[in-house]
Amino acid sequence: MSDRSRQGNATLAVRNLTKHFPVRQDLFNTLFGDKQVVHAVDNVSFNIGREETFGLVGESGSGKSTTGRLIARLTEPTSGGVTLDGVDWFALDRRELRRRRRDVQMIFQNPFASLDPRWTVQSIVAEPLATHGVATGAELRRRVAELLVAVGLEPSHAQRFPHQFSGGQRQRIGLARALALSPKLLIADEPVSALDVSVQAQILNMMQEIQQRYRLSVLFISHDLSVVKYICDRVAVMYLGEVVEVTETDTLFRAPLHPYTQALLAAIPEPTTKRRTFAAIDGEIPSPIHPPSGCRFHPRCPRAQALCSQKAPAFEEHAPGHWAACHFVETPAPARGRRGE
Repeated sequence: MSDRSRQGNATLAVRNLTKHFPVRQDLFNTLFGDKQVVHAVDNVSFNIGREETFGLVGESGSGKSTTGRLIARLTEPTSGGVTLDGVDWFALDRRELRRRRRDVQMIFQNPFASLDPRWTVQSIVAEPLATHGVATGAELRRRVAELLVAVGLEPSHAQRFPHQFSGGQRQRIGLARALALSPKLLIADEPVSALDVSVQAQILNMMQEIQQRYRLSVLFISHDLSVVKYICDRVAVMYLGEVVEVTETDTLFRAPLHPYTQALLAAIPEPTTKRRTFAAIDGEIPSPIHPPSGCRFHPRCPRAQALCSQKAPAFEEHAPGHWAACHFVETPAPARGRRGE
């Protein structure tokens, strides 16, 4: 674990970030009923330090990808704020946002859908450089060649089309495009989930090398805790639009506080010779249109009591750098080895 995660000077600060999507309703409900919304993200807060890799994990539908898209301003928030190096990200007008978009770049989950099949690799990687007036002509071609080499491809690949590459190679092209403008923050939304396991390790190792070489801060979004354990310095766990726990990666796997985090860890496949310390999670994630009252996890929580359905728990620091939102926090005995074992 690097000391980067302990730096107080954050590159990114997310404060009470909220996004509610309106639900399409029929005419009667529109005129006479309550307007329904999907609580995609609710009051999410966290920091990402300089050169830190910060993980965002949770089940499908927990709000991870929406959070990433809000930070990248691909989706506008309902409320809340994001600052990048002290700059209010949501206060930027269209002109200023266009100029500063180079600071935040994104890698998408599906490398087969995120690249325009009609464009050559040269055009795909060169587009942000040309759009922001960074390079033209021979200099532009040289920069594209450098970026392709940086992600493990050949300069000659610039003349090919996306369909001529494997999934892992396409994700490398997407990373080259994201690096073109030398961003401060890279948002990686499930970057290896669509790839074969053998290719995942190659991409993750390359991302670590790129992160160190370019001195990037990284928001790494994933549902796979094994991947997060390998690559992230700190982790935030999301459930039904809310962050329920934040701590260093080692601590999360050694001594998780929130019962949802414990349930996620219990679901990781392990050799049968190892005994599980936590019970696996039961039931289905509730509807984000009508989230449960109080603690949103209480209908599935083995630790739930009457208070849990009546009052939302405060998000509190229970140990230095270890935050959790639970009325009845219990520190379990160590259940797993340290990171990397």
